[in-house]
Parts: sequence; structure tokens; C-alpha cells
Amino acid sequence: MANPKSMIRLRMSSADAHYGGNLVDGAKMLQLFGDVATELLIIQDGDEGLFCAYDKVEFLAPVYAGDYIEAVGEITKVGNSSRQMQFEARKVIAPRTDISASAADVLAEPVVVCRAHGTCVVPKKCQRKS
Repeated sequence: MANPKSMIRLRMSSADAHYGGNLVDGAKMLQLFGDVATELLIIQDGDEGLFCAYDKVEFLAPVYAGDYIEAVGEITKVGNSSRQMQFEARKVIAPRTDISASAADVLAEPVVVCRAHGTCVVPKKCQRKS
């Protein structure tokens, strides 16, 4: 099987804003990566598996309420039960509150806000597609 890839897109809401100035907590990007990982494991193995560890996380740009974030990931290595993955979160739409409360722009170039590498495990007995 070719390395599966996954993508989700989600608008950050005011409920996601954890800090002053409507700044979204970086942990929200890790939550999105967890959802992407779950989909990848279902595609690869027919099971949700478990996220074991991140070996690298980089927060590269701020995320604010109203931003649309696209989280992508792919499996980069398949072991007996481990699956190594890489992830990237990109801001693709940003609010323009300087114009009006409902104005927004699609960004000509997505802004990478977070990158990560991690490992998930699917026990052999749960692997239905490998």
C-alpha cells in the first residue's frame, strides 16, 4: 500500500482562543494532528491505534480565532506495529477584522503554523489491512 495521506480543514473558533488577543493554544494543532493520525491508521490498518509520542514539534506562526487551519499528515514508515508520521498545519484563510467583523481573506500562500513528527502503534491483533 502506498503511504496514506490525510487532510482536515477546520475554522478556529472563539472557544479555541485560550489567550489574550484571540490567540489559539498550540495544543489545538496537536489535537488536529491526532485526528489526522487516527484517520491514517484507519486507512492503513482498519483500526484507530494509539498515539505514542511526538519526537519533534515546531510552532512556527500564531493562530487566531477565525483562522482556517488545514492539517495534513502522512505515514512515513511502517514497522510491525509502529507507524511513524509527519504532520503540517497551515493557515489558509485569515479574518480581516480591520475591514469588518465578517471579512476574511483566502491567503495566496498558506502560512505553515506547526510541524510535527510522531509515532503511533496498532497492535498486531488489531491490524485488519496489513
